[in-house]
Amino acid sequence: MHMIQQTPDLSAYLAADEVIDHHHPLVRETAEQLTDGVVDSYEYARVAFEFVRDTIPHSQDSGDLRVTWRASDVLEQRTGICYARAHALAALLRAEDIPTALCYQKFDEVHGLVAVRFNGAWHRQDPRGNKPGVDAQFSLDGERLAFAPDDASNEMDYPVLYAAPHPVVLNALTAARDRPHLWQTLPTAL
Repeated sequence: MHMIQQTPDLSAYLAADEVIDHHHPLVRETAEQLTDGVVDSYEYARVAFEFVRDTIPHSQDSGDLRVTWRASDVLEQRTGICYARAHALAALLRAEDIPTALCYQKFDEVHGLVAVRFNGAWHRQDPRGNKPGVDAQFSLDGERLAFAPDDASNEMDYPVLYAAPHPVVLNALTAARDRPHLWQTLPTAL
């Protein structure tokens, strides 16, 4: 898939904001812990991916009713749906100067993931969390995402790589009272 940067300025994919708050002390502390024993940025990216994928339960899978959206809140509360988990991973990667974009797929609802930039190319990663039927893996040699769109069902990969969360996604997250409410208002398109 041909991916398109929303902005040509690569520094935008390293920026901190209210959502990807990689200057927050908890994000910095977590990033420092994850760098222990890591030899290079490739290994750090894999370790950070596996940390989010394996230690922060997807709130739907765990039955957690809380809605998180800010990276530091995801790390503190240890819960989040795909978008929130992508925000946490983006913050951890950007904290270590790895350009990271937010990207999306369209199924019945919009699904969130990230793309990391290595060797002059973007590589999508899906920290959604594994469960029976879902086996997402960190990979720079071909995608190992949680889900593959079915063109015949109007499912698709959105090609745009965003420096900040898409406003439709962020609005749904911040307006939700709880996860059941969020499930009623999840975006179905960007």
